[in-house]
Amino acid sequence: MSATLYKQIQQFYDASSGLWEQIWGEHMHHGYYGADGIEKKDRRQAQIDLIEELLNWAGVQAADNILDVGCGIGGSSLYLAQKFNAKATGITLSPVQAARATERAMEANLSLKTQFQVANAQAMPFADDSFDLVWSLESGEHMPDKTKFLQECYRVLKPGGKLIMVTWCHRPTDESPLTADEEKHLQDIYRVYCLPYVISLPEYEAIAHQLPLDNIRTADWSTAVAPFWNVVIDSAFTPQAFWGLLNAGWTTIQGALSLGLMRRGYQRGLIRFGLLCGNK
Repeated sequence: MSATLYKQIQQFYDASSGLWEQIWGEHMHHGYYGADGIEKKDRRQAQIDLIEELLNWAGVQAADNILDVGCGIGGSSLYLAQKFNAKATGITLSPVQAARATERAMEANLSLKTQFQVANAQAMPFADDSFDLVWSLESGEHMPDKTKFLQECYRVLKPGGKLIMVTWCHRPTDESPLTADEEKHLQDIYRVYCLPYVISLPEYEAIAHQLPLDNIRTADWSTAVAPFWNVVIDSAFTPQAFWGLLNAGWTTIQGALSLGLMRRGYQRGLIRFGLLCGNK
């Protein structure tokens, strides 16, 4: 990962994570609104439902030692540690996020079960075969080398362990390449959210076969999660959010003003919400 991109991602989340927690809570990811995307529910409940639906889809019923790659402020890590009475380790590029996740673990009486640290997902500071569940929920889009990222997830996974990766993708391009307008739309998203690039779900699946993961499954849940951006946009235009944005700085303001890029990306079928799981 280049030093410039590393710093951009770190600064983006250092600046925005406090506001996100204040306005939207501890889960920094999409919500699940039913397979057809029309279920009406509380935003936080939708985010919790996404975690539960992912576990059910991947067939995870137990875990002892979990790695949360791109842990944010510990939303998934703490939820999974509590659900499975497991040990959970979270990594992030943001010192602010790691510190807040550690505080939240103390508040939840989970300090003995969890730890959070600043680390690069493409060069993880863990031994081979360390975790029986590697969980990556909406962090793959930040990785400049998707193959190296998945290789590292595979390396630290115990034999028989499971990888669950969920990430922003663009539409498959096997039948038609991306148009110039689609490329421009993606570039606008990359610039605002500090992404090097995204790839399609079939491309991720091809990498997974090379690792090689066993029992590979993929799914596209774009329809189920797309309503999340409407909810976020609506909640961004409140007095509390407005003053929070002013205090958070220009990068965060720019991200908020560009929420419509993601909504339109889903609407036109360009942005996809891709799932992949498999066993080592």
